[in-house]
Amino acid sequence: MDLAVLEIFRAVAEAQSVTRAAAVLNRVQSNVTTRIRQLEDELGVELFLRDGKRMKLSERGQEFLVYAQQILALTEQAKQSMHPDRPAGLLRLGTMESTAASRLPQKLACFHREHPEVELTVTTGPTGRMLDAVIERRVDCALVAQPSSLRNGRWQAEPFPPEIESLPVFTEELLLVLPEGHPVVNGPDDVSLTTLGGFASSCSYRQIAEQWFNSGNGRPFRTLKVQELGSYHGILACVTAGSCFGIVPRSVLELIGGTTNLTLHPIMHIDTQLVWRAGYNTPAFRSLRDLLLT
Repeated sequence: MDLAVLEIFRAVAEAQSVTRAAAVLNRVQSNVTTRIRQLEDELGVELFLRDGKRMKLSERGQEFLVYAQQILALTEQAKQSMHPDRPAGLLRLGTMESTAASRLPQKLACFHREHPEVELTVTTGPTGRMLDAVIERRVDCALVAQPSSLRNGRWQAEPFPPEIESLPVFTEELLLVLPEGHPVVNGPDDVSLTTLGGFASSCSYRQIAEQWFNSGNGRPFRTLKVQELGSYHGILACVTAGSCFGIVPRSVLELIGGTTNLTLHPIMHIDTQLVWRAGYNTPAFRSLRDLLLT
């Protein structure tokens, strides 16, 4: 077993396809297939369940992937630590869609100019998924929303898992967005719609909207439904059509523009936190962290 075969295994696990993994790795398919077979023979287990061309991890494969990710991440971290004053090598950043769109373009362009030896990759997803990715070493750091709970009418920040370190880098104002002409909203019971347009359930902003809506006194048969959508453009289109309400950071609305057909109601201010695994401290990461704070 060597690092190359672990990289091949990880690529196939992520792509669920030898063909796609081979393209990512710039290898021929036969080489990828052979190396996976050799790894399975060495371990004495079947790592993948093969369904035609689809490669799905077996139970043992899922367990082995955790170790492979740890080994590869620690190897990269060890290599970078040998040059503590030179940011270089791979840095994997996870981020929420809203942050990627409204906060990162100029920051990342500046980072690339200042540190051309760093290979920076960006993965987007909701807060819950990005936290899991940091813990499981699928990304090195991530920009996520500070988990918050509504208690006795006040928002309170919730702690991150103990293996996570964090630092606030941005502050967002979350706005309830409603169709044009919706009556003035003073509280949850004033919202006439009962469908929320939002991202997946692991999205912190969606969770905040659900908590806020359900904190009202309520009316008979008033149950919140959620229409899952894949983008803020989709959310705003559905709100404009009058089928739902949503929750969107003001920075995203300013970026997209065209808020004249919406009714806005402020909900709260919330920190966007940079999070990373405790002990992770490479030159590339420190440089990105410092840039995000400027």
